[in-house]
Amino acid sequence: MPDEPQLDRLWLGHPVEEGRDHIRGNLAAENAITFVLYGDYLCPFCRRLRPVVLQLRELLGDRFVYVFRHFPNEKAHPGATFISRVTEAAARQGCFWQMHDWLFDNPPPSQEDVLGHVRSLGIDLDAFQCDLDSDEVRTRVESDKRRGRHNGVTGTPTIFIDRLRYDGAWDFYSMLEAIEQPIAARVQRSARAFASLPASGGLALLVAAVFALVCANTPLAPLYRMFVNLPLGIGAPGNLLSMPVAAWCSEGLLAIFFLLVGLEIRRELTSGSLTKPRAAALPVISALGGMVAPTGIYLFFNSGPTASGWSVPTATDIAFALGVLALFGSRIPASLRVFVAAFAVVDDILSVLTLAIFYPHGFNLVWIMAGLGTIAILYVLHRWRVYGVWPYVVTTAVLWICLHSTGVHGALAGVILAAFLPTRPTPAVGPLLAQAATALATLEAEQNGAAKAGSQRLRLEEEAVWDWASRNLSAASDRLLSPADRIERAVSPWTAYLVLPLFAFSAAGIGFNVNLSAAGAANVIAGVVLGLVIGKPLGISIASWVAVKSGIAIAPEGISPRYFLGAACLCGIGDTVSLLLADQAFPHGPIADVAKIGVLIGSVLAALTGAVILAVSSPAAAKTDAVAARS
Repeated sequence: MPDEPQLDRLWLGHPVEEGRDHIRGNLAAENAITFVLYGDYLCPFCRRLRPVVLQLRELLGDRFVYVFRHFPNEKAHPGATFISRVTEAAARQGCFWQMHDWLFDNPPPSQEDVLGHVRSLGIDLDAFQCDLDSDEVRTRVESDKRRGRHNGVTGTPTIFIDRLRYDGAWDFYSMLEAIEQPIAARVQRSARAFASLPASGGLALLVAAVFALVCANTPLAPLYRMFVNLPLGIGAPGNLLSMPVAAWCSEGLLAIFFLLVGLEIRRELTSGSLTKPRAAALPVISALGGMVAPTGIYLFFNSGPTASGWSVPTATDIAFALGVLALFGSRIPASLRVFVAAFAVVDDILSVLTLAIFYPHGFNLVWIMAGLGTIAILYVLHRWRVYGVWPYVVTTAVLWICLHSTGVHGALAGVILAAFLPTRPTPAVGPLLAQAATALATLEAEQNGAAKAGSQRLRLEEEAVWDWASRNLSAASDRLLSPADRIERAVSPWTAYLVLPLFAFSAAGIGFNVNLSAAGAANVIAGVVLGLVIGKPLGISIASWVAVKSGIAIAPEGISPRYFLGAACLCGIGDTVSLLLADQAFPHGPIADVAKIGVLIGSVLAALTGAVILAVSSPAAAKTDAVAARS
C-alpha cells in the first residue's frame, strides 16, 4: 500500500541511505551536514539554486553531504521525468554525477543533446538505452517521488538540512546560517523541531499542569497562590477590568482558544467531516452519548449542592487525546483520527453551550443589549466584506467586556468572532502570480542595474523600487489567505504553547491536602473519575453502535471495534475545559479543587486505558475485527 501524503511534515521521514541515495560528501565525516534536495532538472528555481550549492560545497568540503532525490513535475516541466530517468540510467554505469552536473550547468537540453552528451561520457549506448526503458529505472524515479510526497514535498526545490525541512531563503548566507547554526538559529530550529511533533501541544499542556501541581504542593505554594490571585487590570480590584491572574487566564486567554475552536467548528460544518448528514451524524450522536452517560454516572453519586458539577466529566481535551493517538504513528488508521477530531468539534460545541446556558452569573440588561449590538456590528462587517483584521478584533474586545459584565463567560467571545470572520474563497491564482512575477522581475532588474551603475546609482530611486516591489509581494500573499486563515495561523502556535499551558498552570495547581472528608467530596471524586473513565467511553460506544445499526449514521472505514473503544477511552481525557467547568460549577469553596483532583485522576486513568487497548490492538487483529463488525 503506498504511503499516504503528509503535507505538513517537517522531518525527513526517509533518512539518507548509502547504496540507495546519490550522495556527494562523507557521511562519516566529523560534524557532517546532510543537505537533501528534492529537485527537478528542468525546474528553473532548482537551476538557480545550483551556484549556492556549489558555494556551500566549496566552503564546507566533504562534511557537506549533498543528496539529490528526484521529484520531476511533468505537468509544469514536460520531459522532466525522462531527464530523471536519464540520470538513473547513467548511474547504472557510474556516471550519475557527471550527468547531474551537466544538466544543471547547461540550458535545458533536448533529447538529442542528452544522447550526445551520453556518447561523450563513453557510456555503453546499448546498455544505456536498455536501462532507460527498464522498469527498474522507472521504479527508482517513482520511488523518490513517492517518498517525497510522504515527506511533505509538493514542489521543487524542497530542502532538508539534517533531516529538518528548510523553509528559509535560498541565498548562500541564509543557508549557511541554517547549517552552521549560531545560537539564534539553534533555538529556532529546536522550536520548529518540537512544534513538528504531533504530541507537542499536549506535552506542553502536561508539563504546565505538572509544574502547577509541584508548585502547589511544595514550599513554592505561597508564591504560586500569590501569583494566581494577583490582581491585574485597570482600576482598583473588583472593577470591571481588574481580575486575578487566574481569572484573566480563564476568561481572557481562553477566548483565543475558543476562537480556534469556533474556526474548527465552522470549517467542519462547511467543508469538513460534518458536511454530509450521515457522516456527520456519528460524531454528533457519539458526542451526545459521551455527554449523557458521564452526567448520569455523576448524578448517580451526587445530589443536592454537589449536583451542579455534572458537567465536569463531560468535556474532552482534544490536544491530549490526539497527542496519545499520534504516539502510535501509522499503526492507527487515519480515519480514526478524523473521527476523534470531528467528535472533539461537536464536544466543544456542547461545552460552549453548557457554559453559556448553565453557568451564567446573573444578567444585566444594559450589557446584554450592548453585547447584541457588538454582535450586530460583527455581522455588518462580515456583510460589507471588510477584510481587515483590526475592526473585528476591536469589536470582539468590546464584546468580551459585554459578556463578562453580563455574567456570561467572556471566553465565548472567541466563538462568536469565529462565526463572523470572512472566509472568502481562494482568489484566481493567475493574476496573483502575474503580480508577484512582475515585482520579482522588477527587483531583479533593479539589482542588475544597480550593479552596473555602481556608486552612481541614486539611493532614493533604489529604495523606492524595493518598497514598491515589497508592497506588491505582500499584497499578493495576503490575498491568498482569508482573514480567518490569517488569524488562525497567527494565534494557533500561541494557543498551543502559551495560552493553554498558562491556563493549565493557573487552574491545575491543586493542593493534595484538600479535605477529602468534607461533605460530598468523596461522591464528587467518584462521579468525576467514573464519569471520565467509564461513562465517556460507554456513552460514546453505545450511542455509536445504535446510530450505525439503525442506519442513522455510517461507520468510518477501516476502524475495528478495538480501535474504536481505545479512542473512546482517550476521549475520557478531560483537562482544559473540564478544569474550567469545575471552576464554574463550584465558584466558591473547596469542592472545585476536589473536582479538579477527580479530573486529573480520571484523565490519567482514561489515557492509560485507551493507550493499552490501542497497544494490544495489532493491525492484523484490527482487520479481523473490522471484517467481523461488517458481517
